[in-house]
Amino acid sequence: MNKQSAKIRLQGDETLTVNRREQILEAAVIVFAEYGYYRATTAQVAEKVGISQPYIFKLFKNKEELFLAALERAFERILRTFAGFRAPKKQMLAEAIQLYEQLMETYPNELILQVQASGIRDEAIRQAMQAGMQEVTGLMESKFTAAGFAHPEVKVSTFLANSMLCNMALTLGMPELKPKRK
Repeated sequence: MNKQSAKIRLQGDETLTVNRREQILEAAVIVFAEYGYYRATTAQVAEKVGISQPYIFKLFKNKEELFLAALERAFERILRTFAGFRAPKKQMLAEAIQLYEQLMETYPNELILQVQASGIRDEAIRQAMQAGMQEVTGLMESKFTAAGFAHPEVKVSTFLANSMLCNMALTLGMPELKPKRK
């Protein structure tokens, strides 16, 4: 095999690994959301993907690392969703909450994962939750600041409170808890 063929093969393997990693993360989000961190197993994740359990450990050191990667993915989705968010100042808070509700409907397992993670006292998971929440808070504060609000931190606090209410409504299966609008 010449060097060119080896390089092409390596790139193909990397693509396969990236795709497999995404499949595993997608399955992990579903399994963790359904069973919770403590009851979910990497065997369940592997079964959902259709791979052997040892393959998961080629990409993730342990269950905690897999959970952290799935949690990071959930926060990245929120950040990507709100990165391009713009709305007229008068409707900004209401539209931000509405956009979060759309996330809740489209990616419910990722939000359930965050709710579960907030109750886990493992230090690495707690730090990941703190980092994710700080990023979301910072992004939303920059949005409300750019819109010209005198006290953007108050709008961020209201947005986060409503987002957490959405998460609880979703997790408990109680849509009547979702934020009310005029």
